Amino acid sequence: MSLPRIPSRRQFLRDLGVSAAALPFLAGLPGLNAAPGGGKQRLIIMFSPNGTIPWEFWPDGEGKEFQLKRILEPLKPFQDQMLMLRGIHNKIQGDGDRHMRGMSCLLTGTELFPGNIQGGSDTPAGWASGISIDQELKNFLQSRDETRTRFGSLEFGVAVPNRADPWTRMSYAGPNKPVAPIDDPEQMLGKLYGQVKDKESLTSVLDGIRDDLAKVSKNLAADDRVRLEEHLNLVREMEAELQRGDEDQELAHPVPEIDPNIELVNDNTPKISRMQIDLLVNAMANDMTRIATLQFMRSVGQARMNWLGIKDGHHSLSHEPDKNEEAVEKLIKINTWFAGELAYLTKKLADTPEPGGDGSMLDHTLIVWLNELGKGNSHTLEDIPFVLLGGKAHGFQMGRSLKFDKVAHNRLWLAVAQSMGHEITTFGTEKHCEGGALGLG
Repeated sequence: MSLPRIPSRRQFLRDLGVSAAALPFLAGLPGLNAAPGGGKQRLIIMFSPNGTIPWEFWPDGEGKEFQLKRILEPLKPFQDQMLMLRGIHNKIQGDGDRHMRGMSCLLTGTELFPGNIQGGSDTPAGWASGISIDQELKNFLQSRDETRTRFGSLEFGVAVPNRADPWTRMSYAGPNKPVAPIDDPEQMLGKLYGQVKDKESLTSVLDGIRDDLAKVSKNLAADDRVRLEEHLNLVREMEAELQRGDEDQELAHPVPEIDPNIELVNDNTPKISRMQIDLLVNAMANDMTRIATLQFMRSVGQARMNWLGIKDGHHSLSHEPDKNEEAVEKLIKINTWFAGELAYLTKKLADTPEPGGDGSMLDHTLIVWLNELGKGNSHTLEDIPFVLLGGKAHGFQMGRSLKFDKVAHNRLWLAVAQSMGHEITTFGTEKHCEGGALGLG
């Protein structure tokens, strides 16, 4: 005797007479998913530029007994869900300056093509010659029905300048194929929901589908009704925030007149950051994507962080000698702010129950925070700052500070890929994969 076939999500919605425009709000509801939601694994890669201050970044102690320094203090509530990795080197050589190779080889693990973009005193270079790990995992997940999402990946930006070069791109769909982040929350809202509110009539993306959503809601389980209402509330709040920004003209993000020498980043950068993070978490909660990048600014960027009381350009500060105590304190303050934004992202994931599964979204999401340089004034590609958070479902043993002996960062990406079921044995330049995936279990 055969069991009755469970109708698909699309069939269920068609039977109710619901339009396709409502799908972005419903696709991630566990009750409407044919595939179980409990086994999800997600990846978020967060980038901040221009190196760190090592003696205020790397913790004291190793293993489970480690003490956080000033820069990582905002992440203290999540120390038992943190994995610090010291001794990870970007060993990619070849064309381009270290900022270029730091940025465009960070996620690709392979060399830059020869090109005509001149940086520093080094040879000119072009784009990266391989795919980035986020896009590699996107392709892997999209190849399987049970892990395919509406967007294979989403690329969020915060104060990324309107220019394209190896200093501004870390994601690559393949050789010579940089992927641009979206740094405008309104544009991202439009991408997620297929339309943008009409500023003149103040119509909402919700206006055309209110009846459909009400019809579906009556047929949902209680948990799914709660999730749908939370989703709708976020979109309403986001639209209201964007409307206030339009009225105040605070969310304008003008193209810098001169870059990288002068890059005037708006004082509303903290607001944009939080809006982008809210959209990112919401998109993942509704299973629109399981892979995302969050790029703050750019390598060699001269962000002027007025909201921190810092008028100097970030890149210029990063070149000051260690004996310049005032510059060091400003850099500590900048990097602590980035850590605070990471803490906000981590808390949102920790506070959100895993849709259709056990634990929180943080348990099923691995966050990797990184930088293109280990130390700004020496342009070192050694000891790249890597902080991992969450990812219980990935099988890594968290709550530790580990120190490795000059390990190529390609091996870390192998470990991340394999933790998500992608059993590749090389990634990027093959010779840097010797030793195999980094052991983090």
